[in-house]
Amino acid sequence: MQLKRNIGLMIILLVSAYHMSISQSFTESTYTDSVNKSRLYVVAGTGAAIYAGGLSYLGFVWYSDQERVPFHFYNDGKGYLQMDKLGHGYVAYQQSLMAYRALRWAGVDHKKALIWGGSAGFLFQFPIEIFDGLYEGWGFSWWDVAANAAGSALFAAQQAFLKDQPVLMKFSYSPSGYPKYHHILGTNELESFFLDYNGHTYWLSANLRSISGKDFFPTWLNIAFGYSANGMIFEFDNPEFYRGEPFPHLERYRQFFFSLDVDFTRIPTQKRWLRSVFSALNMLKVPFTAVEINRIDGIRFRPVYF
Repeated sequence: MQLKRNIGLMIILLVSAYHMSISQSFTESTYTDSVNKSRLYVVAGTGAAIYAGGLSYLGFVWYSDQERVPFHFYNDGKGYLQMDKLGHGYVAYQQSLMAYRALRWAGVDHKKALIWGGSAGFLFQFPIEIFDGLYEGWGFSWWDVAANAAGSALFAAQQAFLKDQPVLMKFSYSPSGYPKYHHILGTNELESFFLDYNGHTYWLSANLRSISGKDFFPTWLNIAFGYSANGMIFEFDNPEFYRGEPFPHLERYRQFFFSLDVDFTRIPTQKRWLRSVFSALNMLKVPFTAVEINRIDGIRFRPVYF
C-alpha cells in the first residue's frame, strides 16, 4: 500500500504550482467578497482539470496492470506505524488550504469558499479509496478516509472559527539509510523520497504569537511537534529473508520531536514573487534544532533535524 502516496504527492505538486501562480496577486488582507468571474473560471477550470486528470491517471495508468476484483475493504490501521495516515492527512490539509485560498482569490465569500475549499482535500482523495477497493492487492481503507477527513477538518475548523491558520501541517524529509536493506524502499534517492516512510516526518507547527497572545514573539516564529517512525521495511513487519539470506533485525519504533519553525506567510513583504516562494516553502518544516523522544534512545538532542 505504500506506493499510494505517489498519487497524493503528485496532486500536491500540481495544486502547489497553480497556487504559486495565483498567490502573486493577493495577500490575506486583499481578499474581497466580490466574485471575479475570470478568476473563478481559472480556479474552476484548473480544479476540474486536476480532478479529471487524477481520475484518468488512476483508471488508465496506475491500476492498468492490476486485476479488477469485487469491491473489498482493507484494514491497514497499524501499517507503517501510522505514517501512511499522517501522509493522507497532510495531503488533505494542503489541498483544502490551497483550494480555499484559490476561491477567495477569485472573490468567493468566506462561507462558500470554506464549504467547497475546506472539503477539497477529502473530495480529491476519496476516489483513490474507491479505486483501491476494486483492485487486487489493494482495498478500501476506512483508516485512510478518516485521515483524509482529519486533514481537511484541521484546516476547515481553524478557518471557520479563527479565520486564520495558527496551526499548520508540514512535512520534512531526511534520507534514513534503510533503502540499503531492501529495494522496496527505493533504488535511488528520488525513489526513496517517495517510498521510504522512515525518512518522512509530519509536523503540527503552531504560531507562538497567535496561540499565546504575546506580542513579544516574532510574528513568524512557530513551535513544532513532529512524528516519525523508524525501522520499517514492509507495511506490518520486516522480512525474515531477502535474496536468500537472513534479514537483519531492525527494531520498529515511533519518534516524537519538539522543534522551532517559521511561518513564512507571516513574514511581511511587498514583493509578489517572494510571496509565491514563501507560500510554497510553508508546506515544509524548516531544518532546526530538535529534541527527539523514542523508546530506544529515550530523550535525544538533535543539533539540526531535517
